Order: sequence, then structure tokens, then C-alpha cells
Amino acid sequence: MARISLPSLDSSLPGIPQSVLAVSMEAKYQCQQCHQVLRKPVQAQCGHRFCVHCFKLLTSSGPKPCEACRQEEIYEEPQSILNSNEAFPDNAAGREIASLPAKCISEGCSWTGCIKEYEAQHEGKCEYERVPCETCQVLILRSEKERHNERECEARTLNCKYCKVSFNFKEIKAHDEICQKFPMQCKDCGKKKIPREKFLDHSRSCAKSKTACPFSEVGCKVVVYGLNTNPYRDVADAVTHNEGLVFIVFSVVVLQVRALENIVCVLNREVERSSLTLEAFSRQHRLDQDKIENLGNKVRQLERTLTMRDLQLAETDQTLRELQFCTFDGVFVWKIADFSRRRQDAVAGRTPAMFSPAFYSSKYGYKMCLRLYLNGDGTGRGTHLSLFFVVMRGKCDALLKWPFSQKVTLMLLDQNNREHIIDAFRPDVSSTSFQRPISEMNIASGCPLFCPLAKLAGKSSYLRDDTIFIKAIVDLTGL
Repeated sequence: MARISLPSLDSSLPGIPQSVLAVSMEAKYQCQQCHQVLRKPVQAQCGHRFCVHCFKLLTSSGPKPCEACRQEEIYEEPQSILNSNEAFPDNAAGREIASLPAKCISEGCSWTGCIKEYEAQHEGKCEYERVPCETCQVLILRSEKERHNERECEARTLNCKYCKVSFNFKEIKAHDEICQKFPMQCKDCGKKKIPREKFLDHSRSCAKSKTACPFSEVGCKVVVYGLNTNPYRDVADAVTHNEGLVFIVFSVVVLQVRALENIVCVLNREVERSSLTLEAFSRQHRLDQDKIENLGNKVRQLERTLTMRDLQLAETDQTLRELQFCTFDGVFVWKIADFSRRRQDAVAGRTPAMFSPAFYSSKYGYKMCLRLYLNGDGTGRGTHLSLFFVVMRGKCDALLKWPFSQKVTLMLLDQNNREHIIDAFRPDVSSTSFQRPISEMNIASGCPLFCPLAKLAGKSSYLRDDTIFIKAIVDLTGL
């Protein structure tokens, strides 16, 4: 068994969302960790499959027990220990998943194709996908990302057209208030486009500027015209003005001191009330955080429950489909309709192989199925139908004799009942294909050159109404 080289299967993404599939997902295509469609699948020695990204996370700190084995009650050491040295790339599952039909889940996008095309051509590139802006984290259409970054993002960076300093768009008004190059207008003389850094110098020299006396707050009504001009008519006016101010200033200072003392008292009371209010808010905030955490735990628990229910429904659906067609006597007839379309899908590589429903040797016997390549496989590719027999994991395997050793007969039925195409074999008991399965199914074994495709051309008795019939017979002697 080839061991996995994790760097060679590097992937920074978990599984593909189930909603991408255009058909119902089979359980064998589901990652046991993220529960999405397997991306670059690997198979552990216990048989369970994981995305390589999920498997790396699980084993990043060392070997871990397989939770899927525990849930299925098949846990057995050392097989159920997940270890990066005891896993291998599941290329067969990877090819099957790559051929599954897919659709884009972005609203408004009509893209369809297969999983392989989705990963290579569409994932992460859809113009209808909503992605977060790297700066403001708002969800936007990928097609509008450039316009958003340039015109709409409230966290985008701008350069001031006056001083060339960079700042956040939200800070544009605050920057205009402090920008030293910002143009201002003198309200006294009307001059415009005066840089803020030079506005004070202009105010001092402006002949029309009006400035109140520095003692206006204590009652002086004199207005100064220009800081460099004399507001008084003569020296006598100036002296009289200043003497009157001395008394006014002293009286007002006393009043201001008392007023300030009262203000300080009021502010102290306000600070005390604010402290009590803040403490109450802090207590309420802690209570709210506890409630939010409890609700978050409940939501996560419900999500886990829903995930388990989805898995159970998927398993039930798979079981119902199997029961609809399965037999319990070792004889199985497989009707394959729409042969032409299915063969075209095989030739194009969209669906190279197809599996039959499961059938059994008895109610509690071996579980089996067939695997058919309509365009051939291996030495039969492009020239033959390739038909293989697959031993699957059953619920009663512990009661059966292993390895599987019953004779198997495979037939392509002549619909005129004249000359069936028949091939039979006895299992090689040393092959892993016939040992007790440790995963959903063993490696297929059978006939790569089962039937030449030429026999299905023209008016073939094997192909009628675009339908063929394949029959499998398991010899039950000795069971």
C-alpha cells in the first residue's frame, strides 16, 4: 500500500460544500471530519476517508483515535488510530468525486459542470460570489470588488489633495480640521485660499480684522481693529481704560473663584454618579456576555445535532435505495438504461465508472456489487466493456468465512436469449480484494476485457431500446 506524502497533497481548503453537488451525496464521498464532499481524499488504515486538509489538522499534534470508528462501534487498535504514516491517497474515490455533476451555489450564477471543473475553473473565481472586503469586511460581489475598493469602501485610504498625507476615508473631516495646507478665508477682509499654517500671520496683519479686548470677559467693551494697530484715540484714553479694568478684574476674579469652587463640587458629584452607573453597566455587560456564551453553546450543540441527523438521513436514503434493488440469493440482474448517454459521459471522462446497487448471498451473507466501465478500464480502455466484482463491508461480516472464495459468474445478457457473453472466475484468496473489508468496499476485481464494444454496435441483440442487462451469479456451494 502506498503511503501518503502530506506535502505532495497539500491543500489549504477543507471539503467542498455539499450544496455544490447537483445530485444527492453518497456517504462514501463525505469527509469524516468536516462532513463535506471529500477534497483530495485520503484513506486511513481503518478505511475511513478524510480531506487531506482535515487529516493534517487531525494528526498535526500526533496520532489520534478515529471518532468515526467509535461512532460505528468498530473501534479496534491499532487500525483505528489515525496516523499520517499509515494513510494513503484514495485516487479511485478522487476520480469518482471529480466526475460528479456540480453547480455554482452563488445566487444568479448559472454555471454547471463536474467537480473537477468546479475546483479548477470556477471555485474562487465566480463573479457572482459574495466575498468580504479585505479592508472593511463588508460582503460584496467579486465583480464589484475593484469599484468598491476605489469608490465605496469606508475604510479605504485617501491622500489629502492639499498636504498629500494619507488617511482613512472616515477621517476626512477630522483631517480637514487640522490640515496645515487646508485653504481658509478671512471673514474680515474676504481673502480666500489662505493655508491654515499662515492664517494666524494673516490675522495679525489684516487691517480689517476685529479683536475684542483681552479683558472682554470681565466687562471691557473695546474692540481692537488689527492686532498691530492702536485702538485708542490717545494715551489718556488708554490709561483711563486700564485703571477701570483693575477694579473690575479684582471683583470678577473673586466671583470666578467662588463659581469654580461650586463647579468643582458639582463635577465631583457627577463623577461619583458616573462611577456607580459604569459599575452597573459593567455588571450587566458580564451577565449579557454569559447569556451570549450560553446561547452560542446551544447553537453549536444544535448544529452538531442537525449534522448528525443529516448523516442519518443520508444513510437511511442510501439503505432504501439499496433495498429497492437488492437480492438475497447471490443472483443479481442489473438493468442499465440510457446506455448511449452514459457511454458518452464515460468517453468524455465525466463518469468513467458506475456502481450497481448492492446484492447479498443471503439475508445475513456477503454484501457485493458490480462496477462497470462503459469505455473500458486499463487494457480494455476504448475497446471493451470492463466489468468488475466488488466485495463490500456488510453488517454481518464477523459471522462469515474469510477470505471470500465463492465462484463468480458475470454475464452480458443476449436479449434474444441465444448467446450470452459469460466470464467466470474463482477468487484469489491471497488478494486484498477478497479479504474482510475494512472500508466501505474492497478493490474491485474482474474482467477488463469483458466484452468488445464492437458487439454493441449496430442492431445488437445485447443492446435494445438503449438498454443492456448484466447478470451476476455467486455460487453458494459450501455456504
